[in-house]
Amino acid sequence: MKNNFDVQSIGINRPANKVFEFISKPENLSLWTNAFAQANQTSAIMVTPNGELSIGLETLISKENGTIDWVMTMPDASIGKAFSRVSENGKNAIYSFVLLAPPVPLEQLEGALSAQKIVLAEELKKLKNLLEIK
Repeated sequence: MKNNFDVQSIGINRPANKVFEFISKPENLSLWTNAFAQANQTSAIMVTPNGELSIGLETLISKENGTIDWVMTMPDASIGKAFSRVSENGKNAIYSFVLLAPPVPLEQLEGALSAQKIVLAEELKKLKNLLEIK
């Protein structure tokens, strides 16, 4: 069976604590991701190929461990999760993101994940550019 996940990372030339602070605020998701039109501590507007979708959003933050994870509750009560970590690299940061396959039928899984891998790579570049100009 092929993997149903992808792990990507990017170096960001900013202190890890500043990167963590920015990413851990759900309201910043719309600034660097394509998936969210807006987000706050409890909900988000997710952008999908079929239009916008209101979802529940919980941001799980551990500053001590450098982790920022999200739990997304879809209108049909299915749960999506995303996991990430900010690591120190000298005076700079490494941001890593675990991309899980979306909840789609098995026959669509590989295509959906392949498309999301490309989107994630672009989002990480956007995040890097956004944080390095601040």
